[in-house]
Amino acid sequence: MTAMLPDCRAETEEGFADLAYRRIRADLVHGRLAPGRKLGLEGLRQIYGAGISTLREALNRLASEGLVVAEGQRGFAVAPVSIAELQEVAALRLLLECHAIRDSFAAGDLDWEGQVVGAHHKLAALERRLLAGDTADATQWKRYDREFHHLLIAACGSVALLETYAAAYDRYLRYQMVAVVFRGALAAEQHAALLDCALTRDADRACRVLEAHVQGCVDHVVRTNALAPFAPGRRKPAAGATTPALPRRAAAR
Repeated sequence: MTAMLPDCRAETEEGFADLAYRRIRADLVHGRLAPGRKLGLEGLRQIYGAGISTLREALNRLASEGLVVAEGQRGFAVAPVSIAELQEVAALRLLLECHAIRDSFAAGDLDWEGQVVGAHHKLAALERRLLAGDTADATQWKRYDREFHHLLIAACGSVALLETYAAAYDRYLRYQMVAVVFRGALAAEQHAALLDCALTRDADRACRVLEAHVQGCVDHVVRTNALAPFAPGRRKPAAGATTPALPRRAAAR
């Protein structure tokens, strides 16, 4: 009996579809595809080099995650942003992260502590540069921030919780990238406090610091009206535009 050979073409197509999905998702989360922008399949084909059916599959996956909106016969658009949704996403992030922190702090070992310390070292070094007035790539800044917060909860022991948190965090991150939020010395101090909480296993204090940290970001976006450029009717930046560097004034407390 002849053994069945794997369908290499199907595997290749699946790989292309996954690659397109991950590339578009990264551009959505990092704000390179602006909120409200129409996502024409032909335009995306030229940017990502993927076929129309592959792109449609990727966009449907992203719509299920709340990053893209399916507009019926009109196609797809980047999900809009609003203060109300930011508040909802922030509340969800806090709920998940505080729950996971308690389990992670209780179970974390010395290897986990070392990873948390290492992640904070990179984040703090970049924050010092920002506070000194240097510009920095927003994607690198948020990559270090994301790594630190994820490692704080990495020892929680629940794969499902970590996956759910990662999805919620990415929706929150999209707001930070769109608004280019860096709140200066206060945010850096809160990160240092979270590190201290992890090393002393003080989950109650960590949750209080985290609540102030996240709520401060929401308040900053509201106070600066940072989402106004993406209000309905405003001209959207071109697709594929790079994320702006953090300006010098962004480091002000």
